[in-house]
Order: sequence, then structure tokens, then C-alpha cells
Amino acid sequence: MSESKNDAIAVRHNVAEHRFEAEVDGLLSVAEYERRGGEIVFTHTVVPPALRGRGIAEKLVRRALAYARDEGLRVVPACSYVAAFVRRHPEFRPLVGKT
Repeated sequence: MSESKNDAIAVRHNVAEHRFEAEVDGLLSVAEYERRGGEIVFTHTVVPPALRGRGIAEKLVRRALAYARDEGLRVVPACSYVAAFVRRHPEFRPLVGKT
């Protein structure tokens, strides 16, 4: 099976900027967060219009949620995209605490 374009997208964790990033075609997409003790609050997910529909936001959020799980952080999905993603993917629901 061949690798899809989405599989080739590299997501990096930019700790200094509090975000997960993917650069595609010279454009930067991000999933931004704030750390609050044992919580990670996802505040914004931004993909430039020219890149939308390519699965970049999903890849960013999957990587960000995997980080939260690995670090034992409670997820607060303040970003509407992250909230909708968690609703669609029940495997991530245990990460979201009661607010």
C-alpha cells in the first residue's frame, strides 16, 4: 500500500510556543494549548484555507492528544475542533475531565 500525503505530514511539538505544528507547502498549521497544572487546555486549531480538507487538523489533534495521554494530563477542549474531534473518537474521551 502506498503512503498517502496525510501520512507524510510531520507534526512537531513546539514547547516554547505551546503548540503542535505542521508545515505543509510552506504554510504553518497549529494546535495551540495552555498548560494549567495537570491540565492541557486546547485553545485553537488553525489550518490555512489553502490546506483545508487534507486531514492536517486531525493529524495535529491526534498527536496533541497522544501527548496529553502520555503525560497523564487532563484535556480541556476549549477549541471547538478539538471538542468535536473527541466526540467523534471515543478512544480519547477518557482524557477529558469534568468541567
